[in-house]
Amino acid sequence: MTFTEWFIFFLVVQVIHFAGIWKLYQKAGRQAWEALIPVYNAVILMKIINRPWWWVILLFIPIVNLIMFPVIWVETLRSFGKKSFADTWLAILTLGFYIYYVNYTQDVTYIQDRDLKPRTTVGEWVSSILFAVVAATIVHGYFMQPFTIPTSSLEKTLLVGDYLFVSKFHYGARIPQTPIAFPMVHDTIPVLGVKSYATEPQVPYLRLPGFEDVKKNDIVVFNWPVDTVNAFQQYGDGKYYYKPIDKKSNYVKRCVAVAGDSLEIIEGKVFINGEQLQLSERAKPQYSYTGTTDGQQLTPQYMYKMYDVTDGFGFNPNTNEFGISALSEESAERLRNNPFVKTLERRVYPEDQKSASLFPNDEKRRYNLDYFGPIYIPEEGKTVEITPESLPFYRRIIEVYEGTEMGNINTITQNGTQILLNGQPFNSYTFKQDYYWMMGDNRHNSEDSRSWGYVPYNHVVGKPVFIWFSKDKYASGFLDGIRWDRMFTTVKGNGTPVSYLPYFLILVVILVAFNYFKKRRNSDS
Repeated sequence: MTFTEWFIFFLVVQVIHFAGIWKLYQKAGRQAWEALIPVYNAVILMKIINRPWWWVILLFIPIVNLIMFPVIWVETLRSFGKKSFADTWLAILTLGFYIYYVNYTQDVTYIQDRDLKPRTTVGEWVSSILFAVVAATIVHGYFMQPFTIPTSSLEKTLLVGDYLFVSKFHYGARIPQTPIAFPMVHDTIPVLGVKSYATEPQVPYLRLPGFEDVKKNDIVVFNWPVDTVNAFQQYGDGKYYYKPIDKKSNYVKRCVAVAGDSLEIIEGKVFINGEQLQLSERAKPQYSYTGTTDGQQLTPQYMYKMYDVTDGFGFNPNTNEFGISALSEESAERLRNNPFVKTLERRVYPEDQKSASLFPNDEKRRYNLDYFGPIYIPEEGKTVEITPESLPFYRRIIEVYEGTEMGNINTITQNGTQILLNGQPFNSYTFKQDYYWMMGDNRHNSEDSRSWGYVPYNHVVGKPVFIWFSKDKYASGFLDGIRWDRMFTTVKGNGTPVSYLPYFLILVVILVAFNYFKKRRNSDS
């Protein structure tokens, strides 16, 4: 739905509201016309049901309003004496239209000073749970979202088993595109294993103001642009699998190039605008290595303990050769000094070894993981020339990211050397949003932009800022696996991360003690 369609829908809802409740407004001592004026009618309704005015704001927050509307229906009925179990369920099951029946057929009396406290313990629990869900949904959707690191693509900055808080307000929180959805879950309802949202209607893309832009070296959580599991094995087939942006799988990678940059990868090293990318101090890029020993057999346990090799290690005792799929340059230098190690070489794919599975998935232009580009990162407002050679880089942007997902229908066809956009010849294109290039620090073991291309700005979810828990998947016991030194550490910063767990525990003790003595003093008085 477009903004115009949503506005018309909003006006229709106002008419429906007025038609079903205007008599009740009058019985509450208000004027009938007050039930017709948008927003103002909601403020007056809050006064009628003795609820705070800011509840009106909750009615306009997607997903939260799905919880609030039934509450308002029930509260309205109870303000006019309709507080039975049957009245409550009729209001909910009829989507509020039971109020029509009360408005036109029942001789009810307005209860101005009704008791707002739930009459039963169950009622108190339901009320508490509902507003806890409302508060959590607002925090989850617009401020902070929990996130778990599932893969090793960003080790050693973020480890498998890290539990993060991802800030949505740094880059600006997005308004949920799917307003009819189960709160605080992504695309699937846990346990039930069913889709958690309705595809229609959809809210047009809208992002609240943030206080910083996505920058090079930022670790970013984003929605996987080429969709989720149903397309996982087929993202390179040129087909398009539709799913709302906010329900695509969440990925986390490092932004190595921003809009307007030119990127090239040479011997596995990233160059931006002709200069090698200077990574932040905590970033530890990892590469594949092969080597030999003097006959000493190396074990995964030894490599993990001594060189922090957590995955992808193999040793051939017949040849004394070993391979490591992910090793930082610092650890590689220490490994070279190991008396058991004779040789150690970083694996680099030859420049002439091409891969058809990498972006832009074009027969004429192929790259590999260590030799890639040069490639331009599109910037909002900038115009590029469209030719048969450049089209593979920008086709998905034009057809999907700035077509279907922005409410347009863009189709590109070719007639010989002539390129047509929606049936009309075109030889240039102006981008409507910024794009980014996201890569994992684990250079040979990361599903990133080298495979599927650009990340549009409207797919950016947020910025990881805090690790609140971390557990080593290789540890045998639960307590043994907890990485205490990583708990309550910040993601961004220089040097070794510092844990703020002791300060947090001290704060908790102070608050508990303060609350205890406050209650004791009140009881003594």
